[in-house]
Amino acid sequence: MYSKYVKLRNDKGITDYRVAIDTGIRRSTFSDWKSGRSKPKTDKLKILADYFGVSVDYFLEENAE
Repeated sequence: MYSKYVKLRNDKGITDYRVAIDTGIRRSTFSDWKSGRSKPKTDKLKILADYFGVSVDYFLEENAE
C-alpha cells in the first residue's frame, strides 16, 4: 500500500507534509506505514483515495503495484 501512496504522491509532485496539511493525516502516520509499525485504517485509506482521486480498492489490490 505504501508504495502505491508514494507513486501517487510523486506523480502529483507533492510531499508528505503537503498531504498531511491537505488531508489532516499526521506525517508520523506515513512514517509508521513506511516502516511497517502500523497499517492504514479504512478511514485513512478513504481520505487518501478521495484526495488522489482513486478508489480505496486501488490501495488494497496487491497485484496493482
